Formats: sequence, C-alpha cells, structure tokens
Amino acid sequence: RKALILLAHSERTSFNYAMKEAAVEALKRKGWEVTVSDLYAMNFNPVISRNNITGKLEDPGNSQYPAESVLAYKEGCLSPDIVAEQKKLQATDLVIFQVWLRHQKGKHKVRGWSYELIFQGASGLHIRVSCWETQINFCCLYMVQGLWGLICNSPLCFVYPQSGTLHFCGFQVLEPQLTYSIGHTPEDVRIQILEGWKKRLENIWDEMPLYFAPSSLFDL
Repeated sequence: RKALILLAHSERTSFNYAMKEAAVEALKRKGWEVTVSDLYAMNFNPVISRNNITGKLEDPGNSQYPAESVLAYKEGCLSPDIVAEQKKLQATDLVIFQVWLRHQKGKHKVRGWSYELIFQGASGLHIRVSCWETQINFCCLYMVQGLWGLICNSPLCFVYPQSGTLHFCGFQVLEPQLTYSIGHTPEDVRIQILEGWKKRLENIWDEMPLYFAPSSLFDL
C-alpha cells in the first residue's frame, strides 16, 4: 500500500514535522511505501491563477478558471507542479494532511493544493470521478490546534466542512488526530503523543471512516 503525507509547516523543528517523521517511520515499518509532499520545501504556490495552465485559454478575454482548468486537464496542459501532485494522489491509498490549524499560511497551502488538484473544474464531474478511480480509500486528517474551546465544542466540527472537499470527491475520511497547546506540553507528554500516533498508524487501514450524508440524498 502507498501513503501520501501532505506537510504544511515551514520549520523542521516543529511538532508537525515530528509527527510527519513519526508517521513515515510507523508506516514504513508496516510495509507502506510513503511519499511526502512538503509544501514549503517545494515552494508550492497555492494561489489559483492562469499560471496553472500552460496551454491556450479557451476564452482569454473572460477567463473562467473552473472551465479553463477542466479543458487544461483534458488536454494535458496543467502546470508541471500540479501534474506531479496529481500523479502522487492517483497512486496513493492513504492521504495524511499534516497542518497546524492556527497557522493561516499553512492552511491556505493545503486548501490551495486541494483546490488545484481535486477541484479542477468545480462543476466537472470527470474530475470528481477520477478521484474515485484513483483507489483513494482513506484520508486521515491530523491537525494541531493551539487554542481550543474558543471555536467549537467538538473536534469533528473541523471535519464536517471536509464533506465537500474530501468525501464528495471520493475520499473516506477518518477521525482526525488532534493535539492541543503543544507549546505548553512537557517533553515527556510530547513523546507519548508521538508514540500514540505511531500506534494508531499500525492499524490505520482497518479503521472505520466517518459518516457523511451520501451523495444519493442530493439532486446533483
């Protein structure tokens, strides 16, 4: 099986990076093939623009990105960085989003990555269907939250918006892995958190995904 870890943190000394390293170690130990997309190290540009399309625009005078991106996808005219990430996504079975929730730039990088790869043509079902065809079976969300209790009473509040971003596009979404106030957490507790994360990953493939309202309930 293959796993893709999407890391959105600029510092190698961060706890997010430590969690990424722990995930790589645990998954490889269980025989997984692991690929990491370090968005900061890659200088990945999350801003949707005409630069994402290398071919001619269908309507350069009034460019509509959703429609243009669908055409570019069909014609193989998406920018090389997007194509490279799409190939990683198409080859994977498990995706882990490693992001610090309070860090706006990190979240924006992940959001831009998902929009550019998954939402090419928001109204073009062939993109959504292609996500199903990639055999992406599970998507595990890991998030580090600094201030907790000010926004939501349940950690799943952070997952519900992913119904459209992930579930609707073919992912099965697993329970998020959450840690709180890491900056005020003793080192021995951090070690326990890392070990707990490794232990969970040993059987991640057997976890039951979260429930979302099926698409059949809607007039699509």
